[in-house]
Amino acid sequence: MSERPGGDYSEDALVEQPVIHLFQDLHWETANCFDETFLPGGGSLGWETPEEVVLFRRLKPALKKMNPDLPPEVIDLAIAEIVRDRSTMSPVSANREIYQMIKEGVRLQYRNPKGETIAENVRVIDWNNPENNEYFLASQFWVSGDLYKRRADLVGFINGIPLVFIELKASHKDLKKAYKDNFRDYKTSIPQLFWYNGIVILSNGSRSVIGTITSEWEHFNEWKRINSEGEEGIVSIETMVRGTCDKEKFLDLIENFTLFVEITGGTAKVIAKNHQFLGVNNAIEALKGIRENQGRLGVFWHTQGSGKSYSMIFFSQKVLRKLSGNWTFVIVTDRLELDDQIYQNFAHSGAVRETQARAESGEDLQRLLREDHRYIFTLIQKFRTERGEPYPLLTSRSDIIVIADEAHRTQYDTLALNMRTALPNAAFIAFTGTPLIQTEQKTREVFGDYVSVYTYRQSTEDGATDPLY
Repeated sequence: MSERPGGDYSEDALVEQPVIHLFQDLHWETANCFDETFLPGGGSLGWETPEEVVLFRRLKPALKKMNPDLPPEVIDLAIAEIVRDRSTMSPVSANREIYQMIKEGVRLQYRNPKGETIAENVRVIDWNNPENNEYFLASQFWVSGDLYKRRADLVGFINGIPLVFIELKASHKDLKKAYKDNFRDYKTSIPQLFWYNGIVILSNGSRSVIGTITSEWEHFNEWKRINSEGEEGIVSIETMVRGTCDKEKFLDLIENFTLFVEITGGTAKVIAKNHQFLGVNNAIEALKGIRENQGRLGVFWHTQGSGKSYSMIFFSQKVLRKLSGNWTFVIVTDRLELDDQIYQNFAHSGAVRETQARAESGEDLQRLLREDHRYIFTLIQKFRTERGEPYPLLTSRSDIIVIADEAHRTQYDTLALNMRTALPNAAFIAFTGTPLIQTEQKTREVFGDYVSVYTYRQSTEDGATDPLY
């Protein structure tokens, strides 16, 4: 945006001001930083110079609040690690390194007055208590790079760290220009702002899309529903902001729905699409009611091509992080190429680190199930027994979750009983790209009814799947 907001009635100002009001409704503190001055001792709103993008005056009190037992020198060491220069790293590597610190805490060692080496983990964000963090939205935020100075429309800070970047265009302008002319330029001219970034939102008021620092234009997505799949899909900046920047939703999106995936040519930062965010959280709620539903977590029907395997990763990773228990996930497919594909997706996203996670035979599967692993990948056929012999009980653990891919194919009906016999106290959830039909009663008996639905029609309307003609 080029016009200075507040003193005119340009379409740009008419887009920006309503967005600011939305953040105020969500209880973010806001300030117009167009006239920010940098006097000796730092700027009036909490940062020292226009080259710096972390608000020290907000970060330090937040760290003290979340780490009350740590001495001041440890807090200072943590801040120094957060803000150190990463210009020699690739942007996505810098972003991933900082993301890990924000998510897991800053791990460091220091010597206490006795000369002992002490290891500490300094928390940066309180993920479990959204109100325990500070939320600040800066409009018209100046940042200086090595050669150029740029003014970002809106930057959202959590505890002084710039996690939200929003670029706005006038309502009559093509939204793609926000990507091509502004976002790409800013990544080059003021890269330090994007070392910290969690989400990127582009909007012209009538249309809004969300992505990450590595997203190409075609991988920016709309956000049409705020709280549930049953809502009418509405494309608006209000839906986008309320659906992603509400304090609780925002922290959930950053903490549990963000992946760094190794792809051909490098690393891609992936954030969940709207249907994945809502669907996976439905599945999480089903798991919380595991006693009531007797381990039938449901059928997760998201049409083919809409990111089903990433939804599996988001689901399992959030369970491991947020729900207490020594969880094991058994990912079951019925074709070798599917087993390869899903395993590779888990491995390339860093979810699986074990080298012995895939069952090579029926005997190997039984061994893995008797041991303690976070993930086990197997073909359903490996639950078969010779000449109809009864399948053995392998474990009575109640913290095993079976994730079955395309669980309504014929072989699941015949082999699901063996899975139940082997794992009598396990929970079962099915991920499928096609709907159940009335005759597939056995699938419902094992997995339950739908827990999330994202149809082909919804997917094509959202652009997640190419239409068929």
